[in-house]
Amino acid sequence: MFDDIDQLLQEVSSFTSSGKEETEQFRLRFNGKKGILNDLFEKFKEVPSDRKKEYGQRINSLKQAVAAKLDELKNEGETVTAADKEDLTRPGFPLEMGTRHPISIVKHRINDIFRSIGFAIAEGPEIEDDWHNFSALNMPEYHPARDMQDTFFIEQNPDVLLRTHTSSVQIRYMENNEPPIRILAPGRVFRNEAVSARSHCIFHQVEGLYIDENVSFADMKQTIQYFTTELFGKSKIRMRPSYFPFTEPSAEVDVYWGLNSETDYRITKGTGWLEIMGCGMVDPAVLSNVNIDPEKYSGYAFGMGIERIVMLLYQIGDIRLFFENDKRMLDQFKSI
Repeated sequence: MFDDIDQLLQEVSSFTSSGKEETEQFRLRFNGKKGILNDLFEKFKEVPSDRKKEYGQRINSLKQAVAAKLDELKNEGETVTAADKEDLTRPGFPLEMGTRHPISIVKHRINDIFRSIGFAIAEGPEIEDDWHNFSALNMPEYHPARDMQDTFFIEQNPDVLLRTHTSSVQIRYMENNEPPIRILAPGRVFRNEAVSARSHCIFHQVEGLYIDENVSFADMKQTIQYFTTELFGKSKIRMRPSYFPFTEPSAEVDVYWGLNSETDYRITKGTGWLEIMGCGMVDPAVLSNVNIDPEKYSGYAFGMGIERIVMLLYQIGDIRLFFENDKRMLDQFKSI
C-alpha cells in the first residue's frame, strides 16, 4: 500500500500534458469522485493503527503534489506562445484613441493662421517681474490701470508675480530684438478672479505684435480681417474705441456672427455682433521703454482669450469644463 503511494508520487511528478483534455483526464483520475485520492482515503480504515499517521502523511503529500501539478499545467496553458502572437487571425487588443484638448486645438489653429502671414511664435516665463508685466507697458506703480487686473503676487513680493497677460512676452522680445518684429505670443495667464461658468483664475491668451517703419492702423485692421475670415469664416468686422494703457489709439474688435439661430441670438444678445479681441497702435512710450525709436518705428498689438474663442466655436457653455479633465467632454474631440 505504501509502495503504491510512492509510485503515484513519481507518476505525478513526471506527468506532462499535451493539451487541456489530457490535463482534465489527469485531474479526474486523481481528484474525481471515484479518483485515486478518494480511494486511498477509503482504505485508511484498513491501515494498522501504528502506521495510520505515516499513511495519512503520505496521502497528504500526494494530494499536495497533484494540486501543485494542476497549477503548473494551468499556468502553462495560459502562456501565449510565439506562434500565438504571430497568428493574425487572433482577436486584437483594443487600443483607445487619445484626444487633444480643445484649447490646444484652437491655439494651434490660431498659430497656423498667423504663421501663414509671417508671424513667428514667441514664449516667455509665467512667473514675471513688475517691469515686464506692468511698468514697461506704460503702467507705472500706482497707475490706476493696474486695477484692471487683479494680480497674484508671489510670497508677498510686490515685484514677483504670475503674469496677467502675455504682453510681457512682447516686452522681452522687443528688448532683445531689433525691428522689424512680427510675433505671436500664446500662453497661460493668471488673474485673481472668482471662478464661475464665464470666468476663471487661469486662462489662455494669444497676443500679436508687429513693429516696423510706417505701420498703420489700416495694416492692423487688414490683419485682423484676414484672421477672422480664416478662423470663423466671417469677414464682417467692426472696431469700437476703447482704452488700453499700452496702445493708443485702442479698439475692441467685434465680428458679425449673424442671427441665424436661437444660439446666435443668445451669444450676441440679439445684436448679431460678438466681441472677440482688443487691439491698438503701440504707445510710443512703450517703444521708448524697450529702446526702440518711436520716431522711426510704429506698430500694432492685439490680444484675445483662447477660451472665449473655443466656447464660441464649439458652443461650450461653461469655462470650468476646460480645467476638469472630464473624459466625457474630451472624448468629443477624438476625431479632430
